[in-house]
Amino acid sequence: MKIICIGRNYAAHAEELHRTTGLPAEGAEPLWFLKPDTALLRNHDPFYIPVFTDEVHYECELVVRINRVGKAISERFAHRYYDEVGLGIDFTARDLQRQAIAGGLPWERAKAFDRSAAVAPTFIPLAELGGDVRNLRFELAVNGEVRQQGDTSQMLAPVDRLIAVVSRYMTLRMGDLLFTGTPAGTGPVRPGDSLRATLEGRELLRCDIR
Repeated sequence: MKIICIGRNYAAHAEELHRTTGLPAEGAEPLWFLKPDTALLRNHDPFYIPVFTDEVHYECELVVRINRVGKAISERFAHRYYDEVGLGIDFTARDLQRQAIAGGLPWERAKAFDRSAAVAPTFIPLAELGGDVRNLRFELAVNGEVRQQGDTSQMLAPVDRLIAVVSRYMTLRMGDLLFTGTPAGTGPVRPGDSLRATLEGRELLRCDIR
């Protein structure tokens, strides 16, 4: 099982990180990276801030679960490879990420550490949400205050294009998770924080910070 993560897929988030030069040009491939299965944080388990970072940020994202094997999938057929969606939080060691970007290095230390990918235990059939993955709203609240609000209509690269691009390079398998990018409003977490994420008004994910 793979965890595929898309970066800079919402313009406002890229701008808040002062990396507007990293925005993909029209028609360009989106930025993506992988997390290992050891990064999974399931069942509303708490997230423990690692000792090797001083600045962990939350990034709430729509997550698509792949439902069949596919390789070199055409964008017009990509909708056949998923039928349910959920939410996830891509926990990022922002200080380590800044160091990596400054040095032109990969992001693994900042993104792929253990339990850095919180995933909602429940996925919702897309049919129950109107059937259109391009028009879904989600939000993340920290200690009861809404910090992130996302709408998949604002993605720079929609889900079907993401699937087509990634499958050009690697085979997608049943159960693979596609984190589709985070909207603006990311920020640091601290011990004692409580995170709650909702999709179309349904709370799917909660996570306490330790």
